[in-house]
Amino acid sequence: MSRLSDLFATLRACDEKALITFITAGDPNAERTVEIVVTLAAAGADAVEIGIPFSDPLADGPSIQASSQRALHEGMTVRKALHAVQRIRELCPNLPIILMTYYNPILRYGLENYAADAKLAGVDAHIVTDLTPEEAAPWNLYSHKEGLDAIYLLAPTSTEERIQKAANISGGFIYCVSRTGVTGAREDIPRELPDVVSRIRKATDLPICVGFGVSEPEHIRAISNFADGVVVGSALVNLIHREKDSENLLVQVREYISGLKAATR
Repeated sequence: MSRLSDLFATLRACDEKALITFITAGDPNAERTVEIVVTLAAAGADAVEIGIPFSDPLADGPSIQASSQRALHEGMTVRKALHAVQRIRELCPNLPIILMTYYNPILRYGLENYAADAKLAGVDAHIVTDLTPEEAAPWNLYSHKEGLDAIYLLAPTSTEERIQKAANISGGFIYCVSRTGVTGAREDIPRELPDVVSRIRKATDLPICVGFGVSEPEHIRAISNFADGVVVGSALVNLIHREKDSENLLVQVREYISGLKAATR
């Protein structure tokens, strides 16, 4: 059993859905990244995605693109991100930690070396945003060897064939993108989203979590009616950037996440 599978089993027993939060490693800096993740866990986040910044994040909207650029400007690297995860793991031994990045940084690091170092740092799973199931065999070989879950993205436009391929090689959960396009907070959720989740559920017993555009408790309550969890990213990244120089940053993060978590119950 992994930390992710343990998490979803516990939540199912409580009739509760998962709140997964995303931040970018190194935004505003490495030390703050550790503090923010510890605060997220204390506020009720069930799992945390930590983005390794990349210079060409094509799947991300303006908020996360800007956070990646800020993190890179601060000197964040893959190795420094793994070091931050190691510190977080020491402070949060039971928190599921998911790294989210693009294939190029992992490939340049070296697939085998990266998977081994990620495991050593305490990582549980990865989302490699631009890696398709058809091209995933080399990465899956090393991630599976180290016991790392590989989480794949599915979208409203995914064919039944693509859904089945992703379901066959995924671990942890399936990440259902709520809409086509890039990440970013939205005011509503698409009407067709329950049908998309239903299509995915026919292909897998894995939990299904919905992201891209989720930012309000109302979104979470609606999505919790048909999915197993939600991912909140851009809205949290915006809050962190807005309050980065404030003494109340961690208080603001704690209050925001506590409100979101309450909507999953």
